Amino acid sequence: MSSRLFAICFNAPRPSGLARFWSGVLGWELADGPDGDVAILPPDATGFRICFLPSQEPKIGRNRAHFDLTSTSPEDQHWTVARALEFGGKHIDVGQRPEEGHVVLADPDGNEFCVIEAGNKFLADTGFIGALACDGTQEVGYFWSAALRWPLVWDQDQETAIQSPNGGTKITWGGPPVAPKTGTNRLYFELAVPADADWEAEVDRLVSLGATRTDIGEGDGARALMLDPDGNEFSVQRPR
Repeated sequence: MSSRLFAICFNAPRPSGLARFWSGVLGWELADGPDGDVAILPPDATGFRICFLPSQEPKIGRNRAHFDLTSTSPEDQHWTVARALEFGGKHIDVGQRPEEGHVVLADPDGNEFCVIEAGNKFLADTGFIGALACDGTQEVGYFWSAALRWPLVWDQDQETAIQSPNGGTKITWGGPPVAPKTGTNRLYFELAVPADADWEAEVDRLVSLGATRTDIGEGDGARALMLDPDGNEFSVQRPR
């Protein structure tokens, strides 16, 4: 059995504050974790959690991944934007055009996200977090489709997207040109394997698909630290 997407993690200088922001915007429950990290829990047990981990690495340039939040109406979009501003978000300019319907914001730590206008067909029936939109190659989209065993729901002009067979948030990669990677990504995936799974075999499977293991001889053994084919960090938890 393959890994599942356990969490999307944010490296954050103030994990508790950032968790409160996203909990307020999304309406997800807060949960304290070990070592100063905080998580917010999805309303649906089949979804992923969002974790916030302490890190003092500065933010350099735009993130390689951001959330696209959906709207059911113009009023709903306005409400989401207003709520984000109330909790400490701000408007930012990333080159969007005035005629574009989405609103670009940043959370209190400067992490970009978009509030998409109502009627977006690509994000229909995905839920409030419509997509995690990533800079990335077609190859990395194929990798994550195989790694998570999520089918490709878009594969055109080197742009790719995958979605769980159960529906929910899509993960998308925009294809070339891919922004250069500078330092450690602020957002990364944490995978988990079932309690009865062969963890080493799963790590080996990910390597066979194109991942690289980076923690050989390091760490506490609770997880494997890895890179996907585009060099993005991710981790694989040992069964708990």
